[in-house]
Amino acid sequence: MGKAKKVIIVIIMVALVGGYYFYLSNYGNKEAETVVTAVQDVLLKDLEDDYPPTPREVLKYYSDITKCLYNENYTAEQLEQMADKLLALFDEELAANNPRDQYIMDLKKEVKEFEDNGYTIASYTTSRSTDVEEFTEDGRKCARMYCTYAVKSGVDIKSSKQVFILRRETETGRWKILGFELVNPE
Repeated sequence: MGKAKKVIIVIIMVALVGGYYFYLSNYGNKEAETVVTAVQDVLLKDLEDDYPPTPREVLKYYSDITKCLYNENYTAEQLEQMADKLLALFDEELAANNPRDQYIMDLKKEVKEFEDNGYTIASYTTSRSTDVEEFTEDGRKCARMYCTYAVKSGVDIKSSKQVFILRRETETGRWKILGFELVNPE
């Protein structure tokens, strides 16, 4: 019985040492989780295969990009990629009035002024889906909705409300931004 007891103790010790070795060897091998920045997140969206299905979702994506442009750090290449994403959300008429190169230059200037004045976009709120006003103009479906941006400067927060008009493309059925403007600008 003494010999059997020793064998059992040796087996338990080998199992403990083996388990501890297994634990240590796998503990350090865990891959670090990849952290995706807000900029990378908006740039990862494939608008060809995953275009926002509703006016509200289009406006949310537009606002996510806008928030990144005015709040986050990014490269010149990423700024251009975000500008391309915004242009892809624009109706053909709005896009025609904003040639890519000019749009990027204007966007850089706006972002710089915003930054120089110490502003950031703290948050935004879009109209609820039930508050989207749909109408027909020139035989095409349109939608009117609002987005309120909370703009922070130091400790002060002011709201900036904009009205957006979106128009549904006849060929694809996608909602595109036709135009927007400030509501009651100061």
